[in-house]
Amino acid sequence: MNDSSWGAPQTGYWGPPDQGPAQGHVRGPVQGAVPAGPAYDARDAQQTRPMPVVSDVSADGGNQDDGRGAARLSGPLFPDESTSAPAFGAPRNPEPMHDAPQPAPAPQKKSAGRDLGAAIGVGVGLGAVIIASLFVYKAVFVGVIAVAVVVGLWELAKRLDERKGIRAPLVPLAIGGAAMVVAGYARGVEGAWVAMALTALAVLVWRMTEPPEGYLKDVTAGVFAAFYVPFLATFVAMMLTAEDGPWRVLTFLLLTVVSDTGAYAVGWRFGRHKLAPRISPGKTREGLLGAVTFAMAVGALCMQFLVDGGSWWQGLLLGLAVAASATLGDLGESMIKRDLGIKDMGTLLPGHGGIMDRLDSLLPTAPVVWLLLVAFVGNG
Repeated sequence: MNDSSWGAPQTGYWGPPDQGPAQGHVRGPVQGAVPAGPAYDARDAQQTRPMPVVSDVSADGGNQDDGRGAARLSGPLFPDESTSAPAFGAPRNPEPMHDAPQPAPAPQKKSAGRDLGAAIGVGVGLGAVIIASLFVYKAVFVGVIAVAVVVGLWELAKRLDERKGIRAPLVPLAIGGAAMVVAGYARGVEGAWVAMALTALAVLVWRMTEPPEGYLKDVTAGVFAAFYVPFLATFVAMMLTAEDGPWRVLTFLLLTVVSDTGAYAVGWRFGRHKLAPRISPGKTREGLLGAVTFAMAVGALCMQFLVDGGSWWQGLLLGLAVAASATLGDLGESMIKRDLGIKDMGTLLPGHGGIMDRLDSLLPTAPVVWLLLVAFVGNG
């Protein structure tokens, strides 16, 4: 690094005669040479410019202490190494170095995403109500299904109106939905289909009392809601008609809950690969394997010990089918909620959301379990 790099002119005398003259303040017979002895005028030395500070490396790349008497600098060679004043011409507040090692961020603890205490408490309470009504008096459990259906229809219709401006006729849906569940319990499949047809007709007629704008989307949403909530729930009531009906319903509930719990637990702990990221980013393939494993194990136990005439291998198939239908049902409602731009269908159940957030996997699983139980052990 030469003197020019410090921003100072190359002036002053510090070397032997072959270095050239100082700038006009040295007297002597030979221009550029300093005379020896008393001929040298000390007053001229006071008028000379002070010797500039130079680095250890000369302009031609050589070392400055090669016998010419120049002392080395005691400070650092480069301005960046200085801890005091900056170099001449350098900014007064240089930018901090960005390549310095930064402390690693603290690892974030995995969160389950919901209030587990509230979710467990509500789940236990619902389970107690269901078990009590299921084994005490069958008609009471049918009433529980009807109430759940009406509340689910109300949540769905309300969200459709709020988010999309779709006004599905709630009155005929609620009346027809409750009647559909009772008809399925009393008259079986034929009664359920007749009640479904009459409910759809009632939706079409009810909507005619309002202006025609939006008629098609309103009645389409109404018919969809009638099929999605009460008609699928009717298969739970039809399971109950068998002699071992309460045990069949209990098997259906246990398998669905265990499938959801296994998927949640395994996916939260070991989930790495997304199952359907555009629909439900929280679901993983590892969670699906957990659902299948848990459901098949519990299915084998339920079919062997709870269902009359059942066998463990039938329970394995039943558990596999339940894991698939429950997952598809969950993804189906996730599609609806994504289209509506909401996280939960309601807030009625702390830690769970709404009734529809608990029915999402139960509704499509009900006809699958009903059909397989009829195929395996008959109507009972």
